[in-house]
Amino acid sequence: MSDEGADGPRHERTLPGAGAISWLLRPDQRVRAVAGQLDAVRVLTEAGVLRPSRPDRLVAALLSLVRWGFTPAAGYATSAARYPDEPAIIDENGTLTFGELDRRTGAIARGLQEAGVGEGDRVALLCRNHRGFVEALVALSKLGADSLLLNTSFAGPQLAGVMRTERARVIIHDEEFTALLREGARRRKRFIAWHDSEPPKSTPTLDRLAERHQGETVAPPSRTGRIVILTSGTTGAPKGASRGGPGGIDPAIAFLSRIPLRARQTTLVAAPLFHAWGFANLLLASLLSTTVVLQRRFDPAATLAALSQHRANALVAVPVMLQRILDLPDHVRTSRRPASLRVVAVSGSALPGPLAIRFMDEFGDVVYNLYGSTEVAWAAIATPADTRQAPGTAGRPPRGTAVRIVDAHGDELPTGRTGRIFVGNDMVFEGYTSGADKERIGTLVSSGDVGRFMIVSGGENVFPAEVEELLTGHPAVADVAVVGVADEEFGQRLAAFVVRRGGAAIDAAGVRTYVRDHLARYKVPRDVTFLDALPRNATGKVLKRELPVNAGAAAPPTA
Repeated sequence: MSDEGADGPRHERTLPGAGAISWLLRPDQRVRAVAGQLDAVRVLTEAGVLRPSRPDRLVAALLSLVRWGFTPAAGYATSAARYPDEPAIIDENGTLTFGELDRRTGAIARGLQEAGVGEGDRVALLCRNHRGFVEALVALSKLGADSLLLNTSFAGPQLAGVMRTERARVIIHDEEFTALLREGARRRKRFIAWHDSEPPKSTPTLDRLAERHQGETVAPPSRTGRIVILTSGTTGAPKGASRGGPGGIDPAIAFLSRIPLRARQTTLVAAPLFHAWGFANLLLASLLSTTVVLQRRFDPAATLAALSQHRANALVAVPVMLQRILDLPDHVRTSRRPASLRVVAVSGSALPGPLAIRFMDEFGDVVYNLYGSTEVAWAAIATPADTRQAPGTAGRPPRGTAVRIVDAHGDELPTGRTGRIFVGNDMVFEGYTSGADKERIGTLVSSGDVGRFMIVSGGENVFPAEVEELLTGHPAVADVAVVGVADEEFGQRLAAFVVRRGGAAIDAAGVRTYVRDHLARYKVPRDVTFLDALPRNATGKVLKRELPVNAGAAAPPTA
């Protein structure tokens, strides 16, 4: 995290209705409150959220907001009121307009209600990126039910365990996961969201609910449905992190203050929708009335082709997807290069500086990198200019976000000192569904990270990310992870796990020599292990617990 990002000026929060109570504030507080409101108006105007509209459609949109509150249901209902015939979702089944989406989700909600789903019920979603995920989410929002977003990479026993601990009563899933859910869906109602072949007539599907209850809808619930997003589980079992609705528009303003997404544009969301990053961008798209392009599986060549075909302005991805795009043959990248692309928003795992620079050198200065976690939502956002200036930086906190770096006792550290990261914003989670919580300091929540990922080896501060970024730039290295492992003599030592680029011939000695030629001696990894692929989850995070930490041969310290 950059110095300014860690220790920069705190941002004033704008409370709902602040204008009405500004006379209660001191003069300096009134000035800051008014300045904050004017800045919010500026951000929303630049994004195109505040724009002229037909009076009847504007009234209908406002009534939808009053009806559904700040929920996924409201986002798409207001878009349907303003742009009923404009495309909302484009996927393998074609195009769905905002008006069609609003009507179908009303019918699906009525069908689910008839099947016994009501306010406060927890419903699991096991879906890839397609319209069925969006329809299920919005329909559950209209019912005031809770949505549990399941990772499509989970194995059967893992799914069964999560379904049990999170007490899901119903599951909505893609047909392909039917066998995988043999145990997890036992004694639970299930509905098919996506099917490649026509299911038996006895099998309930979202399409059949929409058809059977066409023209029907449900009354607004008395409670707002919660969203339960599972942590990545990179170091242990995944935990359910509960989050309510945004309660206002401030979270969207925070995003838009640093990432220049615009209303009524087209965005391809390649990041999994079940993950906090993909999900957040889906909600933002509903506010911006964005046309969202979805593909069930990420394929780098197909992604470039879809960006060009639909003249997409933005791509939402995780860092490993950028690497896979750059790994395409030159003629594929050249022939499918999207001329309309203005924003590539990435998060979910660390973005190596050399990868970001190489991508921008080819596709333009379009990469916006968000650092956050499931628990804190976001902490900082790096713009292309930030990354050019300091590759690998996490950027600066966006509007309405406070970041504090503290020591082991919770005391704030001065600029330049490494410590634990605590974050405060409008979207920090409410706590784990198990009743546990992250450490908190006032309104700030621990991200679980330190300012720089660091280990201490032989009394020297060593940053694995620095070594990773260096090796990422090696022409023979396709992928790499560097971690700290226990060492009897030095306390800890570095271990590198390397995936060779196709046809490249590099050995452990070559890896160590390359690092020694560019970095200090104590930063040379003593263990070097070559793998066919790094174990990663669906968002690109390396599953460190699955790395063979004892497989590499430790070399003596290099001189």
